[in-house]
Amino acid sequence: METILIVAGSARMLVQAAKNAGLKPLVIDLFADLDTQGYAEDFRQINSLAEQDLAPAVDYFVEHYAVEHVIYGSGFECYLESLRYLNSRLIMLGNHPDVFAGQLDKQAFFSILDQLNIPHPGVVFSAPDYADDWLLKPMQGQGGFGIKRYHVGDNAKTPVYWQKFQAGAPHSVLFLANGQQAQVVGFNSQWSVRLSETEEFVFSGVINSTDLSDAHKAVITGWLKQLVPVFGLKGLNSLDFIHADDCSYVLEINPRPSASMQLYDQDLLTRHIQSCLGTQSCNSVTYSGAWKDYHSIGYQIVYAERDLIIPDHFEWPNWCMDLPKSGNMCRTGQPICSIIAHQKNSRSVAEQLLTKQQLIINKLERFDPHGIYSQR
Repeated sequence: METILIVAGSARMLVQAAKNAGLKPLVIDLFADLDTQGYAEDFRQINSLAEQDLAPAVDYFVEHYAVEHVIYGSGFECYLESLRYLNSRLIMLGNHPDVFAGQLDKQAFFSILDQLNIPHPGVVFSAPDYADDWLLKPMQGQGGFGIKRYHVGDNAKTPVYWQKFQAGAPHSVLFLANGQQAQVVGFNSQWSVRLSETEEFVFSGVINSTDLSDAHKAVITGWLKQLVPVFGLKGLNSLDFIHADDCSYVLEINPRPSASMQLYDQDLLTRHIQSCLGTQSCNSVTYSGAWKDYHSIGYQIVYAERDLIIPDHFEWPNWCMDLPKSGNMCRTGQPICSIIAHQKNSRSVAEQLLTKQQLIINKLERFDPHGIYSQR
């Protein structure tokens, strides 16, 4: 395998990983960011991941490059038919569409957690009579978008469920799976950002370190060893959980490579491929830690605080990623770019991320050739 197709809502992370692994990545995504284009052998930007938009781009690559394998990333939660289409056209290196769909069936998911005695915040599947600290969550959610505090009488336009709000520190664990076995890559701390009254819990960033004890990590690793064979998970996945009062509560499994894979110095994409193909036992994977010269690495998305247009010839610092093209409009609450920081400890990483975020926002505000800010 040399040439590989990568499809995602935003594909830069996977395209960069493929390039670093010595592969020739072809990419289909929604943004065609500048760095994505730089890593890709060829790319196609599409309007959505719906099958009618995706199919012509897949046809182009199959016809021109005779590509046989595909890896998918984020964005397919609302487009299961597109995953099935990809699986019918190419060899899928990742969870089968049925496995992916199983993680979106929240009633079945939480029922299995109950059977395995794995704690989670309380859930119901019909509207509660009282608000009482319930969250309204989309069945097909991603990145925390669409989660809001429930008020009696709220009407949902898409399938939803209700989950008790659980205070605590949000975490995730990145792991490899081969359908039967699980191997932890690393535990991460993550945080959300409040973008609006109805978008309070949007994923903002992640650091590859936690304050969890070894005992707590062992418990969660035990949960993964139960969950992987039950769901038949393969490749890179992540489990999100809340830790509070000496207990952890499972929120969900993301059955695809997650943003945290950027925080580790292993060739995780190659291991993802090997795990999916069954050529590597997960028990043989060793974890070598974070980038060699640093103990902690953080990744954060910078969201637009106001409407802005990316200026011509804008010079992005080398710690920025997911770089939009000049002239792109970023509306309030939409991602501008991503940033990364390397430091000796997680507190320094968090501080550096905040500093870098403000530097980018300040630099963009010095431009504004179209008066976008002053119009608001």
